[in-house]
Amino acid sequence: MLTPAPSYDALVAGFRWDIPARLNMAVQVCEARAKADPDRLAILDLSRGREEITFGDLALMARQVQAALEERGVRPGDRVGVLLSQSALCAAAHIACWRMAAISVPLFKLFREDALRSRLGDSGARVVVTDDEGVAMLTPFDVVAVTEADLGVATGLAPAETGPETPAVLIYTSGTTGTPKGALHGHRVLTGHLPGVEVSHDFLGRDGDVIWTPADWAWIGGLFDVLMPGLALGVPVVACRMPRFDVATCLNVIREGAVRNVFFPPTALRMLKAEGVRIDGLRSVASGGEPLGAEMLAWGREAFGVAINEFYGQTECNMVASSCGALFPAKPGCIGKAVPGFDVTVLDADETGEGDIAIRQGAASMMLGYWNRPQETAAKFRGDWLVMGDRGRLEDGYIRFVGRDDDVITSAGYRIGPAEIEDCLLTHPAVATVGVVGKPDSLRTEIVKAYVVLKPGAEVTAEALQEHVKSRLASYSYPREIAFVDALPMTVTGKVIRKELKARAAAEAKP
Repeated sequence: MLTPAPSYDALVAGFRWDIPARLNMAVQVCEARAKADPDRLAILDLSRGREEITFGDLALMARQVQAALEERGVRPGDRVGVLLSQSALCAAAHIACWRMAAISVPLFKLFREDALRSRLGDSGARVVVTDDEGVAMLTPFDVVAVTEADLGVATGLAPAETGPETPAVLIYTSGTTGTPKGALHGHRVLTGHLPGVEVSHDFLGRDGDVIWTPADWAWIGGLFDVLMPGLALGVPVVACRMPRFDVATCLNVIREGAVRNVFFPPTALRMLKAEGVRIDGLRSVASGGEPLGAEMLAWGREAFGVAINEFYGQTECNMVASSCGALFPAKPGCIGKAVPGFDVTVLDADETGEGDIAIRQGAASMMLGYWNRPQETAAKFRGDWLVMGDRGRLEDGYIRFVGRDDDVITSAGYRIGPAEIEDCLLTHPAVATVGVVGKPDSLRTEIVKAYVVLKPGAEVTAEALQEHVKSRLASYSYPREIAFVDALPMTVTGKVIRKELKARAAAEAKP
């Protein structure tokens, strides 16, 4: 844990990465505490009534999952899908993979067939830990499903001897260009997240802390910004399945779980603000995914009684910058300051100071590389710097986020790659070509908008195309608006000029 300091500068000056030669995340998040304090509460699951899972319970379940995986031929280095919502089994599945030196692959329950196919096919996962709903989703694939009913006698094997660079988890990006890329992380990735998680919650780990997020644990924001850091710090983690965010359920979870620390995606904050919600008793509120404005920050302080701490990162290198109300005031439009242990800069800045946000190699949360994509891994770096793909400026130690350098769409806290949606729409027999962009939206930041050119003589409704995407990708990524056009702006090489489509969508959004 970080040692609280009187100032941000003092905290940074006193920080050093402490990464041992032998490191296994299963020990970090569960096994060590299960031996020292087995009755300590690890997870409070409110999905099916009220179920309390201790560290001893979680360690036992992880060893049971490991035994089931070994019976099905899983060995060190094999990839194992985890197709589960927030639950003790979801946590145990990842822990089981790590303790046997396998590689866990988080999968989202809102994925549909095409989205699952791309990730299962690319990762080579042949075994998936899931539930009955997930078993039905996996029917089209040549994989073996392991459910809670398959758990038997726990393995007596000790955790595998792994190091910080041993591959542990393969998390897929949103697919900004082409199919989603798998960011492969080693066992040091949790250590790399801890400083940012701690400062974004004003030093998480104080007596009485209980943490929760409505973000799904299939994404890096739920898995490594909340679940695993909470377990590693001994902070009880609340689990509750929420197919979609709603204010009433949110308030009930916070009340029933006695939650003191929350990670709210920006869209959740906007929905709470729209309903005039006030929440008492919170000690920290963190948010990430897109910057919040001055109005939202001011509302948050009034509604929660604490400052909303914004943080910044991405699947390839997460929790690199954060605000921390306990140390310094937030600056609207900025994403805080560099987290201790991270060297954040702006490369190739122009006359205004704007350039490419980049992180120096050596940060513990930085990926080992893209799965089976060495050329794309190399392209992510400029010398010793990993380039985030975002534009920004440095202002007196603060990092001002300017915008994304790619075409990624940020909608309701999800980062959505347009290429995957375009590819899906092109599988419809009526579609000749398509361009997908983000259209500004006051609630979701952006919505997905598709500009579609139909084949000669073809007819199809916007609703039919929306259902086509919903049934194949994910329910949050379908185009909420579809415009039928005669032609798309193209380069001489036949690529859609998204910049022109984005400008058109932005003009349409103006009142």
